[in-house]
Amino acid sequence: MKHLDLDLDVDFDERRLRGSVTLSFDRVDAEAADAGEVVLILDTRELAIHGVDCVGPSGSVETSYRLGGVDPVLGASLTIPLSPDTTQVRVRYETSPDASGLQWLTPEQTAGQNHPLMFTQSQAIHARSWIPLQDSPGVRVTYAARVRTPLVLRAVMSATNDPTAPTAGDYVFEMVQPIPSYLIALAVGDLAFQPLGERTGVYAEPSVVASAAQEFEDTEPMIQATERLYGPYRWGRYDLLVLPPSFPFGGMENPRLTFATPTILAGDKSLVSLVAHELAHSWSGNLVTNATWRDFWLNEGFTTYIERRIIEELYGRSRGEMEAVLGRQVLQGDLDRLDGPDEVLHIDLTGRDPDDGMTHVPYEKGALFLRHLEERVGRTRFDEFIRDYFEAFAFQSITTADFVSYVGEHLPGANAADIEEWIHRPGLPTSAPQPESEALYRVEAQSLTWQDGSTVAAELDTGVWTTHEWLHFLTTLPEPLSLDQLSELDAAFTLTESGNSEIAHAWLLLAIHAGYSPADSQLEQYLTHIGRRKLIQPLYEALVATPTGRERALAIYRRARPGYHPISVATIDPIVGWES
Repeated sequence: MKHLDLDLDVDFDERRLRGSVTLSFDRVDAEAADAGEVVLILDTRELAIHGVDCVGPSGSVETSYRLGGVDPVLGASLTIPLSPDTTQVRVRYETSPDASGLQWLTPEQTAGQNHPLMFTQSQAIHARSWIPLQDSPGVRVTYAARVRTPLVLRAVMSATNDPTAPTAGDYVFEMVQPIPSYLIALAVGDLAFQPLGERTGVYAEPSVVASAAQEFEDTEPMIQATERLYGPYRWGRYDLLVLPPSFPFGGMENPRLTFATPTILAGDKSLVSLVAHELAHSWSGNLVTNATWRDFWLNEGFTTYIERRIIEELYGRSRGEMEAVLGRQVLQGDLDRLDGPDEVLHIDLTGRDPDDGMTHVPYEKGALFLRHLEERVGRTRFDEFIRDYFEAFAFQSITTADFVSYVGEHLPGANAADIEEWIHRPGLPTSAPQPESEALYRVEAQSLTWQDGSTVAAELDTGVWTTHEWLHFLTTLPEPLSLDQLSELDAAFTLTESGNSEIAHAWLLLAIHAGYSPADSQLEQYLTHIGRRKLIQPLYEALVATPTGRERALAIYRRARPGYHPISVATIDPIVGWES
C-alpha cells in the first residue's frame, strides 16, 4: 500500500464515520499471479463493508470480497481478489459506534459543553477500526482526505491544516510524507487556534486555548534545540491539539498535529516534557519508525532519550537529571512486577495485543541503553551518530536488527555482547547508567527529617519545589503512612486539593493505601473526570486490593466508564471485574 484517499462523513448522532477509502498499491512480486488467485488482504475491526470496487485503466468495477473470522486482537481480514490490471481498490464502509480507535463525546463531556467532539487514536493497531487498510508500522503511505462535518465544527488531521478555513462543514487534507497507519489521525469539534510561532500553534476548545498557548510557548525553542542536535524538522508545521481529559494517553505524536491531554496544563510548564517527548517523535518514530511492534523501543527509547536532551537544552542539566531519576524509578516499578520476557527491549508479542508492550520498559530502559552508548563513545560522537542515523533511515520503517547492524558499522566503541544484553535479556545490566540529582537528594534529606519526627511537615522547605521534587517526595515515602501523617501533610500543603494532575495522582495513591477518607471525594472527582490511562490505572489497581475498595472501585467506575476512551476501558474492565 502506497497511498490512500479518504472520503468520510462524520455522523455524531449515530457515532459513525461513513464513506470510502481508495487504496493505491504497488505489486512488489511480479510472479505472484503464477501462483493462482491474486488478492489484496486488508485489516479491519468491526467495520460494515458496503462494497468494493477494483479500479484500473479501463475504469471501476464492483468486485467480490471475503471477510475472515474475527480474531479478538486483530479483528477480521478483508480479502479482495484482484484482476491483472487493478491499480487501486475502493472500499465503501462505515464504522461501528463502538470502534476501538474512535471516541465520541457528548457536549456535556467537553469543556465548552455546547458541541460534541470526536477524535481518533490509531496506535497501535486501532486504525483498522476506522479505515480498512494494511495496519502495520512496516507499511508507510501518503494520504489525502475529504471530511464532511456538522456546521460550526472544525476538522483537523495529521496532515496540512488551515486554521483560517471557514467552519463550513467540508474540509480537505493532504499528507505528502509517507507515514505508518498508526499516525493517521482525525479530530472534529468546536476548536479554536492560537499561533505560538511561525510554524507552531495550538488547537483547543475556545475556553482552553489561551491557557494551552501559554503553557506551550516554548514549543518553537524546543524545535530549534532539536534541530541543532539532530538535524532539520521535516514536517513543515508543528501544531498541538489539546483534547478533553478522556484522551487515554499523555500525548500522541501524530505528524504535524500532536494530540495532547489537558492534564499537562499545570500552569507552570512543569509538565511540558510531554511536549518535548511528542516533538522528539518527529525524528524518532515518525521519521524513522519501528517496523513491527516488537521494535517499539526504537520509537520510544530514542524519543525518551531525545526528550531529556531537549529539556536539558532549554531548562538545564539539573532539570533533565531530575526527570531521568524519576524515569528510572518508574522503570524499576515495572521491572518489579513484570515477567522476564516482558523486561526485554525486543519483546515477543506473538498472539498478544501490541498494547501489552506499552510498559515503561521500551521508554526508560531504551533511553538508558542509548545513554549507556553515549557514555561509552562520548556525547559529541553519539550526537553525530544519531543525526546520521536519522538521515540514513529517513521515512523508513526499520527493525531492531537493522539498528544493531547500523551500530556495528557506524559506532566504533559499541560492544556487541553489551548490545545483546541490553536488547535481549531481562532486567537492567550492571552497566546501566544511574542518573543523579542534587535537588532530589535534598528532597530525600528533608523527607527523612519529617519521617523520623525531627521536623514537622509545615517546617519543610518546599517553597521552591518543582513538580518533580514533589513527585519524588511523595513517591519515595514509605507505605502505608499513618492517617496522622497524611493529615499533617494535607494540612500543611493542601495536597488533596492539588490541581496538578501528576501530584494529585501520587497523593491519591498514598491516600488509598492508607485509607485516608478526607481524599475520598477528590478521588471520585479525579477518576470521573480524567481518562488518561497512565494516571487512572494505578488508582483502580490500588482500590481493588481490598474487598471494600473493590466495591468502591466498581461504584466509581460505573459512573466514569461512559466517559472513558475504549482503550482505557479495555485496560480497566478486567481490573475492576466489569461485566457488561
